[in-house]
Amino acid sequence: MDLDEKTLLQCCGSKRWAREMAGPYENVETLIAKAHDLWWSLEPADWLEAFRSHPKIGEKKAADKVSAQSQHWSGQEQSGLTNASQDIVDSLAALNHDYEQKFGFIFIICATGKTSAEMLSALRERLQHDREAELPIAAAEQGKITELRLNKLLTSS
Repeated sequence: MDLDEKTLLQCCGSKRWAREMAGPYENVETLIAKAHDLWWSLEPADWLEAFRSHPKIGEKKAADKVSAQSQHWSGQEQSGLTNASQDIVDSLAALNHDYEQKFGFIFIICATGKTSAEMLSALRERLQHDREAELPIAAAEQGKITELRLNKLLTSS
């Protein structure tokens, strides 16, 4: 399989990550291993760029322009919010704002398989961190999202 930068940006919004990941891969295991290793070798600025390619939890539009595929995947990933009560939606919106004000980036969570209550609980818990502790946690969540999206990309082609 040969993956180009544009295709890889659908999985992770870091341009540096996508550029350095582009190329041929013998198998999925090699691709996932390189994606992981490369992700953790990047600078925090690259992580922050990737975060901007996601909509806030409970919203549909990311801060940066993203592909239709990325937007579609975000909607699927946040499906746990589909039947959320208005109280949870309102709490998520308010706490998302507090989180962004405190840390300077949006709340990132691998939402796949999580209920709205689980996402809200994680947001409340992570708001207790300082930025130094929270940034690698957010980066780890982005790493999980990237891996899921790489697998979706490979199974949909």
